[in-house]
Amino acid sequence: MMQTERLPVCNMGVFDDAKDFWIDSISNLLYRFPILDEKHINLFYIYLIIEKGTGKITVNNHQKVIDGQQIFIIKPDCIHTLYLNKEAKGKIICFTEDFFSLRYNNNILKKFSFFKWTPFSKIRPHKKDFEVIKLLSTHMYKEFGNIKQSSNKILRSYLNILLIETERLSKPNIKITSTNISTDRIYKLEQLIKKHIHHTKKPSDYAKMLNISTNYLNKICKQNTGYTTGKLIRKQVILEAKQLLFHTNYTVSEIGYKLGFEHPSYFVSLFKKETDLTPEAYRKESGMEE
Repeated sequence: MMQTERLPVCNMGVFDDAKDFWIDSISNLLYRFPILDEKHINLFYIYLIIEKGTGKITVNNHQKVIDGQQIFIIKPDCIHTLYLNKEAKGKIICFTEDFFSLRYNNNILKKFSFFKWTPFSKIRPHKKDFEVIKLLSTHMYKEFGNIKQSSNKILRSYLNILLIETERLSKPNIKITSTNISTDRIYKLEQLIKKHIHHTKKPSDYAKMLNISTNYLNKICKQNTGYTTGKLIRKQVILEAKQLLFHTNYTVSEIGYKLGFEHPSYFVSLFKKETDLTPEAYRKESGMEE
């Protein structure tokens, strides 16, 4: 675990020195791993199965209530906290993209609707469907506890089946297909924006990185997300700005410079245009005055 800004950043090593996959019961989870009850950034996917119990989960300042049989899915790079009561029962599954991609190496994770553009999903399945999820997680838990030949291959297969079954629950009438070239490029764009957002915010620069024209990139962005390339870039800028405003004591000017703006006024202007609030107003509404 390493420290960035004011928030701890957790990799898989926080769970008993796990490397790329980990599954366990949620009984006494917060007692064993108290960092989960504090604001932190996870660098891995989380699939949380609640069989019973109550609590709450907050992801990027959005809070959801935990009450009864539910599934919660959290993408990497989210700021979140978790609270569970002592009676909570279920499983938590954590995995990295690399773990999944060792077998399914064509960005197939992005075929699932709950992994595309929302950082956080909540699903409340019917009882019969939930039994399928529980059964799969039980098989995974047993396999994880066995150190046997090809265990990781089996776990990847179970994980893939689990995600497919979950997709059926969240989108029952949509046929799951493999990713095509355009969706694969959108995924790559998302990764490039996160990596280079502090250095460039020009759609043409990202088109060059993807070896396609700016017009074509804009076209596939609108087809797959409903947003232009520029809008996707601005959404990432605003997301990072909100995180810094809420979770740090940096001044608005310092945040603007950190996000790659040559002058703070450019940052303030963009933030207000996208949110209808100044950065200072957003910080005050979020409960943290500068």
